[in-house]
Amino acid sequence: MAQRYGGEHSPGAKPASGGGIRPVAAKRSRVGARINLLLIAPVFMLWRAFRSEPVVMAEWLGAFALVILATYLTREGLRAEEAYHARTISRRPAVPRKLLGALFMGAGLGLAGIAGHGPLEAIIFAVLGAAIHLLAFGMDPMENKGMEGDNAFQTERVARAVDEAEKHLSAMTDAIKRAGVPALERRVATFQSSVRQMFRTVEDDPRDLTGARKYLGVYLLGAKDATAKFADLYARNGDDSARKDYESLLDDLQTNFEAQTQKMLTDNRSDLDIEIGVLRDRLAREGVKTE
Repeated sequence: MAQRYGGEHSPGAKPASGGGIRPVAAKRSRVGARINLLLIAPVFMLWRAFRSEPVVMAEWLGAFALVILATYLTREGLRAEEAYHARTISRRPAVPRKLLGALFMGAGLGLAGIAGHGPLEAIIFAVLGAAIHLLAFGMDPMENKGMEGDNAFQTERVARAVDEAEKHLSAMTDAIKRAGVPALERRVATFQSSVRQMFRTVEDDPRDLTGARKYLGVYLLGAKDATAKFADLYARNGDDSARKDYESLLDDLQTNFEAQTQKMLTDNRSDLDIEIGVLRDRLAREGVKTE
């Protein structure tokens, strides 16, 4: 029997949960298109490896492995950089993956130069390979962002809390894929957008961390565990009632996250109004007129 398609913007559809907060739209990652270009060289290396004598073949295979490792490190480095720039408060990546990727790329091309040419060519290939890699992909972020000044301790606490919360969201993303339903993956992504709106609010004002801590910890941990259990159950038997319960849980969680985020924003505005009022009173006592 044909089923009518319905979505958030379809006629007669129910409005999205929440109300005051519009979830942050997930940006499309730009990692894949650029990094895929690095896979051209390894194909050539494999072709040369299996047309060579054993010693040279080992050199070509070693070069292939080094370039693949460089590609992997660069991909992870670009993802870490995207996450770094997406956040107001962020610590620099613990491991400079793009820099390591450049070094391994240079080593791989240098070994390819030895296998196919000679020592001089190997040095040229290694230096050019590492330099071009750095020019193409840049360096890793080397400084913490938004963690300077007198509130460094508070912002460090926020960075740790958001890092841990992001791990829960990543685990949710991985878990829901096991259910094999793209619509559920999109629903989880919508919920995660609302959660990340709370992240940005806490980063803008670290004082909000106290009120948001149970949301970033207990609630997200529960959401992650529920997602994993649901995905395993649904993958086995496709239980529609379990799916409805899970979607209802996401609706409730999203509503609560958005309500708490709105509350934090309102409290911040109230604090600003108080500060403005106090400042105006002080100026009035000094004889300065204010509008």
